[in-house]
Amino acid sequence: MSVFILVSGPFTDGRIWSEVVGRLREAGAQAHPVSLTTQPEADPETHVEDVVRLIDSLDPTEEVVLVGHDYAIHPVLGAADRRPERVARVVHLDAGMPQDGDTALALVPDPSVHELLRADGDPGPVPPPEPARWQRWGSTEGLSARHLELLSRLAAPQSARTLTRPLRLTGAAGAVPTTGILCTAGGTTVELVEALVRTGPPHLRKLADPRVGFFELATGHWPMLSCPDELAGVLLRAAADEGRRLTVPEEESSYGRPFLLDAPERPRVRNGRVDLHLPETGTGTEAETGEGEGADEGEGAGERGGGARGPWPAVLFVHGGPVPADLVPAPRDSPFYLGYARYTASLGAVGAVVEHRLHGITDYARAADDVAEAVELLRADPRVDAGRIALWVFSGAGLLAADWLAAPPPWLRCLALTYPILAPLPGWGVDPRFGPVGALRTAAGALPPVVLTRAGLETPQIAATVREFVTAATETKAPVEIIDVPHGRHGFESDEPTDESREAVVRAVRTVLAQLERLW
Repeated sequence: MSVFILVSGPFTDGRIWSEVVGRLREAGAQAHPVSLTTQPEADPETHVEDVVRLIDSLDPTEEVVLVGHDYAIHPVLGAADRRPERVARVVHLDAGMPQDGDTALALVPDPSVHELLRADGDPGPVPPPEPARWQRWGSTEGLSARHLELLSRLAAPQSARTLTRPLRLTGAAGAVPTTGILCTAGGTTVELVEALVRTGPPHLRKLADPRVGFFELATGHWPMLSCPDELAGVLLRAAADEGRRLTVPEEESSYGRPFLLDAPERPRVRNGRVDLHLPETGTGTEAETGEGEGADEGEGAGERGGGARGPWPAVLFVHGGPVPADLVPAPRDSPFYLGYARYTASLGAVGAVVEHRLHGITDYARAADDVAEAVELLRADPRVDAGRIALWVFSGAGLLAADWLAAPPPWLRCLALTYPILAPLPGWGVDPRFGPVGALRTAAGALPPVVLTRAGLETPQIAATVREFVTAATETKAPVEIIDVPHGRHGFESDEPTDESREAVVRAVRTVLAQLERLW
């Protein structure tokens, strides 16, 4: 029978597992909860050693199942790296996928912790949350007031070093089977993970390995308290190599596939975080030449500022995220965003792409600053008409649209949103500033036209945020034009492109460019 080692997230210790331990032992399994070292000087290596010592104390003929919840996946992976021959499986219980060199802080959702650890000097241990503040560390769905009080009563301060020091891995445990247990009240489902693997960065392809299984629990971030019976049952099934496998194409991730439209290469100018793809000299947008939708009869090229060498209107494409800092190719060098920018340039407007630093859910403020900086660089370029700018935001960067909806500047002629996330997903802990729905309802000033492209096969969690946005737009009479792609999934441009998806992209680009050419 299986031998489980159970390690819980920040502030908690082995006592949090008591009910799960009982269920596992009743089923005939061994279960060993771990209480990690709580001294202020503890770091990830300290906690790795805590787990390794327990492994070494067990019968050497028995293979163990290491279960890491939240932060604890760091010491669990470190222990598996040092004792791979003893580990039958690693279970990520509502936990991330840290790699060698990663810090736990990158996945901490509570912004106050980031502020504390950025303070000058030694910030000291991170104090545990009060009962009402556990929700800042994850969804509390399924927890009663008694559970929350128990969490706080049993909690101990978390050493700052455990969050800020990097995890060190050699890769020795790379072949160990893994299981992900997703607590869906936090917004992550197997369907969402599958979509990310299908359309996201190549490093996520490892999740489609047949040695990786998934389970879902319809609860919040602390299933050992909210549903111990169900969690124990899932752990036993995971140890038996059950679990859903992802079904994605065997070929490489669609992230690197060619753009779905013919988009000839155009001259590219790199200025800091923004790349400009320039139109051919002597051309204007189709709206200017009277050939595109929305052209005003009798107006010719150059009459509204588009001369032979500019200034041209511009579209700034804001890539989705979060994405790894070392992603190759970087978004602005990927066929996807190169395609959008070049296609825009082929129609007579500058297609620009910003390289922002949305690497984790705590990075929205930094990414917003990067986008604002890119806008100023773009508008200051003499080839760009500073009064005719559109912003085009994709996927997880949708939250960045809030700033531009809250106080839209007069030069922002259009805001495009493609399969966006328009409200923080449960458990994200994002600054309330990044709430496009609220910004729409309280906007100071006239809103620019919004072009919203929806994927008909969007994941339910993201689709719910879009419905909320559309409802708010209807109630506030915001100028939102919707382009639906009924059979499209998240990332439909590169995920098995179809005539439907091509037509949607063409329509979206032409609609945005037509707004850039309107007289106000």
